[in-house]
Amino acid sequence: MASSTFISAQELFTGTNWISEAVLEIANGKIVGIGKVGYDHKNAYPLVVPALIDLQIYGAANKLFSEFPEADTIEKIYQHSIAGGTAYFQPTIASQSTEVIYKAIDAVKSYITNGGKGCIGLHIEGPWISAERKGAHDNKYIHVPSIKEAVELVEYGKGWITMITLAPEICNPEIIQLFEENGIVVSAGHTNADYTTATAFFNKNITVATHLYNAMSPLHHRAPGVVGALFNHKKAMCSIIADGYHVDYAAIKIAKKLMNERLFCITDAVTTTTTGLYKHELVNDKYECNGVLSGSALTQIKSVNNLVQEVGIELGEAICMCSVYPAQVMHKEEMNGTIEVNKKADLLCLNADRQLIKLFLS
Repeated sequence: MASSTFISAQELFTGTNWISEAVLEIANGKIVGIGKVGYDHKNAYPLVVPALIDLQIYGAANKLFSEFPEADTIEKIYQHSIAGGTAYFQPTIASQSTEVIYKAIDAVKSYITNGGKGCIGLHIEGPWISAERKGAHDNKYIHVPSIKEAVELVEYGKGWITMITLAPEICNPEIIQLFEENGIVVSAGHTNADYTTATAFFNKNITVATHLYNAMSPLHHRAPGVVGALFNHKKAMCSIIADGYHVDYAAIKIAKKLMNERLFCITDAVTTTTTGLYKHELVNDKYECNGVLSGSALTQIKSVNNLVQEVGIELGEAICMCSVYPAQVMHKEEMNGTIEVNKKADLLCLNADRQLIKLFLS
């Protein structure tokens, strides 16, 4: 029987509440106790919080996943992620050919089956999106999917594809149902749906949307669009990119007041790329492709700090937006985004300035 490891925290955030001078007991990769007995003041970490989760990241270390759809790219994304406080991530590809999508599936399968850590599964963003809201996506592969195409994709990628971002207004509802019946989270994104259409989809079976404000029909006082539909909905969740470039911090503040726990963060992070469809170039602290904003330079710990410093969100709630709420979107037992007894010990240890000291992974 493995001996226990004890971690002391000056302040512990469990995902629901703060505990001062807390002691965590860990055995066999799980939390077996949370208390105060044995608190080690000398060696206590200033802050211990749940490890973070990123549902949308495209590459790292100059390897874009859609350009290099291989297990080594995923490993580089993992190393980049843990350096930024993220324990779980979804490698993501933008609109691409069927060949590249299938290679990305193969890469995820190879990485996970050979013991790779942290990878939730593949996030496919496009090519089944609105050309009017394509953003930096290349027109070359954007199209309306056939049922045959969707069936073949599910058959090939079942168990490895975990999320698909699509424009629901261009897809046969049978396709959306097919994906969801096979355990794939469907997210509405790069969509030009009007308010009524978007609300109908959120009422029926789409539970989440991709990067609020960006690449979706905007809020206008005569045409509330997808943004308005999300603001007014009771359950639909949505990701947001908290870098100050994709969305003004004041707009994040407005959205947070309206959506509360339905709003969560992704990095949408890319990497410098010189070949292929998406040649991302670092410009200041963001990436552009052919002069169009194409991705962030965020890590999730940067997201947390931006939410606290720039938006004025309380630290615990900022942590939830990067851990608890993304976990709720994915519904995976092994990834709950909280610190609880009998749950996996995935812990982020921070200094008083909210900078990473150590990441404990189960």
